Amino acid sequence: MTTQPRDFFSGDTRALARAISMVEDRSPAGSALLQQIFSHTGQARIIGITGSPGVGKSSLVDRLAAAYRQQCPQVGVIAVDPSSPFTGGAILGDRIRMQALATDPGIFIRSMATRGHLGGLAPATADVIRVLDAAGRDPILVETVGVGQDEIDIVKLADVSVVVLVPGMGDDIQALKAGIMEIGDIFVINKSDRPGVEKMERAILALLSLAHRADGWIPPIVKTAATEGRGIEDLKTQIDAYAVRFGNSDQNLVRRREAARHQLVGLLRERLLQDALDSAFPGNEFEQVLDRIARHEEDPHATVESMTRAKRRIDHVGIAVRSIDEALKLYTGVIGLRVSGYEDVDDQGVRVAMLPIGDSRIELLEPLHAGSPIEKFMAKRGEGIHHIAVCVDNIESALERFKAAGARLIDASPRRGAGNSRVAFIHPAGMHGVLLELVEHEK
Repeated sequence: MTTQPRDFFSGDTRALARAISMVEDRSPAGSALLQQIFSHTGQARIIGITGSPGVGKSSLVDRLAAAYRQQCPQVGVIAVDPSSPFTGGAILGDRIRMQALATDPGIFIRSMATRGHLGGLAPATADVIRVLDAAGRDPILVETVGVGQDEIDIVKLADVSVVVLVPGMGDDIQALKAGIMEIGDIFVINKSDRPGVEKMERAILALLSLAHRADGWIPPIVKTAATEGRGIEDLKTQIDAYAVRFGNSDQNLVRRREAARHQLVGLLRERLLQDALDSAFPGNEFEQVLDRIARHEEDPHATVESMTRAKRRIDHVGIAVRSIDEALKLYTGVIGLRVSGYEDVDDQGVRVAMLPIGDSRIELLEPLHAGSPIEKFMAKRGEGIHHIAVCVDNIESALERFKAAGARLIDASPRRGAGNSRVAFIHPAGMHGVLLELVEHEK
């Protein structure tokens, strides 16, 4: 079923759940949806709740969301959980952890799996926040998985970051470690009915006294007992005070700019990795490579080295012309391409003009003499596309594969090509009417 933006703008909870699923699956439909709703985002307050496992983050989020629900018609909760090693899904379910909120139609809870990500947040969290934002959920509470020092990702997404600590678990020592203190806009000592609260508070105050924030904010310390509901209103007051002070400030703009940088780099990394895998392992070749590595028939380091050394791509398109100078009036004068170089390839009786375009190039081919294959081609077919060339990592191996597939080879062994490359041609009869050139560039 297709989800349209208007469906969850109107408050359709099932449409909202479907939209989030599309975004989490990184589907083309999810990407298109995010682009459609972008202009409706940027209004919600994002509250990050982070801390080590066992400090009571879930209980705190449960009570805090309920407190906001008394004032706000639509509240969003994202609970990032560890991934199941079998299904890849979230191990803990939202309705198990936050039973009091699950029946409230004004609170939308979504559990997300980290899927192996180490920063305390799932890779798609920023996009899910955007969907909830567009759907009018405000505030949006984001609870991280809780992995100690790796919690710092939350500061890149949240407008205000709440660090939850608990006495008696060594968190006063954990707080000394790099990263955890720097991300806190508000510190919460949860389970404050336990002994050691004063010791932990002194430790936090001592650390805060050593660091002076550029924005002048002194992070408050709030004591709570989330399971009993104590201290929740105080925490909410401090969060709201921070939002009032920095909501439209230059500091908040800087934070959101860093969040944009973090997301953009993450999306690029994700897209480039997928493109690299698709390019290097077409079809089911990736699974075959995994099988060979598992059987110790192939070294993974050698595989990666091969991937990065030479990508499968179109190297160039060869176009036969009677005069390069005449053709360049269009290719450079009208299209706007630039010539990167000229070369005479005597072995093939051709003069070449190379015009880069993206990761590939156009090669204009002008015959050097009447016996040139390009001259014979134009005598029969006229000017036009002569061949398509693709990059290969090992041209001998590529020729063997074509030979085994029954393709007709023009060149049984490689010969010299332009740019000191090694080339070989596959006959059009074996390539559905296309003259294919294999190109191995000098390493």
